[in-house]
Amino acid sequence: MEMLVSTEWLAGELGKPDLVVFDCSTFLPNEPGNKQDAFRAARIPGARLFDIDRIADDETDLPHMVPTPAKFARMVGALGVSNDTRVVFYDQHGLRGSPRGWWMMRLFGHDKVAVLDGGLPAWVKEGRPTESGDAPAPAPATFVPDFRASMLAGIGDVKRIVADGSALILDARAKGRFDGTAPEPRAGLPSGHMPGAANVPVSEMAGPDGRMKDPAALRAIFAAAGAAGGKPVVTSCGSGVTACVLAFGMVRAGLPEPAVYDGSWSEWASRPETPKEKSA
Repeated sequence: MEMLVSTEWLAGELGKPDLVVFDCSTFLPNEPGNKQDAFRAARIPGARLFDIDRIADDETDLPHMVPTPAKFARMVGALGVSNDTRVVFYDQHGLRGSPRGWWMMRLFGHDKVAVLDGGLPAWVKEGRPTESGDAPAPAPATFVPDFRASMLAGIGDVKRIVADGSALILDARAKGRFDGTAPEPRAGLPSGHMPGAANVPVSEMAGPDGRMKDPAALRAIFAAAGAAGGKPVVTSCGSGVTACVLAFGMVRAGLPEPAVYDGSWSEWASRPETPKEKSA
């Protein structure tokens, strides 16, 4: 299964019993709308909602942190996903939340997973069908997780990287937030970045049509940021969502897969002991 699938491919596969399609949309705290209303208003036929705020660790105040393997298995099983299921993620914005779903499935050992290129906007623009209203409950399945710890970075890992430079941190936030000249969407958090981090805004991953750039273009973007396959890479962002877009982009570009710093800037900026920088 290709990691990035076209709307044409998905249209031909819809309705097959081994395929589950998920809406994995995310909305920033200062952004109008919410994933539940958007899902009920218009979705790809048969799609189910993959809510990263529910499929998450509920024992932390940080947003949508990765859950335990047991909780993940229980929740995706309730959504009808087994180890034999092919899974496709899309989102309402084109390319924002869907790679987070792709990354989470693979983090827990499931490789039959893809992202829909262009997301729902591309699907709708082509005049393909949608449905609305409440989605029916899926038939439950059994999912057995196989956790891959190397794909996940914690704050201790990132503290060591900042101290010794053993890996490159790539930050997916917009340049103003990275530089410290624009505010964070989460109240009370300063903007800025981790010392030594490089900025690759998530907007650079897609072209004007909302579809992901080709592997050669992605390789050039990452090489310009210093991620050309030398040092290990850890990706970060505001809360661990668009960090997964960079991870997806690096894999698509044929580069070594980075780890994702799940807590990202929401965790780092909220900790008094962590060093923060602003660009001159």
